[in-house]
Amino acid sequence: MKLGVFTALYQDLPFEEMLDKLSAMGVEAVELGTGNYPGNSHCNPDELLESPEKLKSFQRALENRGLSISALSCHGNPLHPNKNYAKESHDVWRKTVLLAEQLEVPVINGFSGCPGDHPNAKYPNWVTCSWPPEYLDILDWQWNEVVIPYWKEEAKFAESHGINQIAFEMHPGFVVYNPETLLKLREHAGESIGANFDPSHLVWQGIDPVEAIKKLGRENAIFHFHAKDTYLDKANISVNGVLDTKHYSNILDRSWTFRSVGYGHDEKMWKDIVSTLRAVGYDYVLSIEHEDMLSSTDEGLSKAISLLKEILFKEQMTEMWWA
Repeated sequence: MKLGVFTALYQDLPFEEMLDKLSAMGVEAVELGTGNYPGNSHCNPDELLESPEKLKSFQRALENRGLSISALSCHGNPLHPNKNYAKESHDVWRKTVLLAEQLEVPVINGFSGCPGDHPNAKYPNWVTCSWPPEYLDILDWQWNEVVIPYWKEEAKFAESHGINQIAFEMHPGFVVYNPETLLKLREHAGESIGANFDPSHLVWQGIDPVEAIKKLGRENAIFHFHAKDTYLDKANISVNGVLDTKHYSNILDRSWTFRSVGYGHDEKMWKDIVSTLRAVGYDYVLSIEHEDMLSSTDEGLSKAISLLKEILFKEQMTEMWWA
């Protein structure tokens, strides 16, 4: 396994300065945003696709530091009912596919997206319950008229450019938010649909990340991994449950808060996660996504790197000589 970082946390640093910083911290791979929510400060598809010279210089900067790209990330909402917004997300997605082909990056990370509740809606509508019955009508329309047709077509587009791993972050607010919805889309759109497995969005829903890894791993549906933690405030959950719309900065009153690795769950949990990833055959990158308001960027990332370096398996498994 390799240790990586999602570089959006250093989006204010120039590309090569960011690479130098991460390389000095012992990072082996970078996950680069290409637009939409992550921005494209380190990897602009328009610039790189239009200039072979810039593309070569970009690749050389990585190679000179012994770094690889684990994934290109273009998290957006190409299913947004606002046609302009949807087109922007869609265009970034397609350019990311073309760039991944040029860079020979095997994985593209993103969100499944979320439509509205009818063709002329203004905002996305994330359905979270089955009653009153009109919610099921909305869900049926979203999946059968929008989600499945779109991603079936885009999976074909990606495959035609050599990209066979579209990794969705299972994120509430979008139609794919847990293993069940991920596997539903995979069933309809093909095996190029898989997970960018981020435990931070699962644990607050009440999902055990170890069991979720087993479920998706048996389907060979884990393509990438985000190392991000979440602290569960049990006192607030006991009163208000886990659905929480308060701003992330309202830490003391929220039911859950994103934290650096090791500050939401202990080292044993992360050892179990790493061990289960290995048990299901995942031997790729753990990409740290830092979103912790209680630490500086440098310190929070350093602590995550330190913990993960201690628990990642670097050598190949040996034969079972004892049995």
